[in-house]
Amino acid sequence: MFRRGLGEHADITCAFYNGDYSLTLEEAQTAKHEYMLKGIKFEPGLRVLDIGCGWGPFLKVVQERGGKAVGLTLSKAQVETCERNGLEAYLLDWKDMDPKKFGRFDAVVSVGAFEHFCSVEEYKTGKQDEIYRKFFDLCQKLLPPHGRLFLQTMVWNNTPDYDKISFDAPKDSDYYLMACLEKFYPGSWLPDGKEQIIKNAKTFNLISANSGRLDYIKTMDEWRKKTRRLTPALLWGRVRLIPKYLTDKDFRIQIESLDNEANKKMFERNIMEHYRMVFEKI
Repeated sequence: MFRRGLGEHADITCAFYNGDYSLTLEEAQTAKHEYMLKGIKFEPGLRVLDIGCGWGPFLKVVQERGGKAVGLTLSKAQVETCERNGLEAYLLDWKDMDPKKFGRFDAVVSVGAFEHFCSVEEYKTGKQDEIYRKFFDLCQKLLPPHGRLFLQTMVWNNTPDYDKISFDAPKDSDYYLMACLEKFYPGSWLPDGKEQIIKNAKTFNLISANSGRLDYIKTMDEWRKKTRRLTPALLWGRVRLIPKYLTDKDFRIQIESLDNEANKKMFERNIMEHYRMVFEKI
């Protein structure tokens, strides 16, 4: 539904980045890509790795600017879409990536993926810091001295008590909405603020970090407008989802999460934050 509403290279990540809400969604995504290019000090000819590349929006930008872009994703459909559009993408978890096989990159970006790197089970068994250290260790091996990493991710602003997350909580309460989001983002637990990220980036200097919480709220408002239009493609897409909606309880909860704007409310209530961070290898 998002691709039907947002296009072939649907960029399902925060678009606005500087509070300028006079831009259209498309203009905001373009401006954000420029911001990312500046953050990694991009120049034509550079080789860039996109961890969690999605449908390839930033791969396309790098390629059009004369760079070499490589993407990783866990979605076979996204790999096929990228390849169909002349982009290089691999069906591969970053945890399984062999730096020797892929070689060096001049820069690494990861937009909207880091928040999914740690599962609830891993969080409950105390492995969250270990996972983040492994991510930065991988980036350290892939980058040259002073190579840049652009990281965009959701984080907890007020980390909840996991044991209170339940569908038995009052409807529209924080913990009920979190239960919906747990179905929408299965297997994901957010970082405990930007501080948890920074402390595990021991071989990197933090160059910049800024909040995108309000920008993400605006982005979700624009997504809603795009995906709720009464176009033939979107209407047919909804019709095709009816059998799944009727037979899959988890899917119905995911739809409820969208309809109730659970993610947006978590930002509005300051339960969740959103950061854009630039790191430089020491």
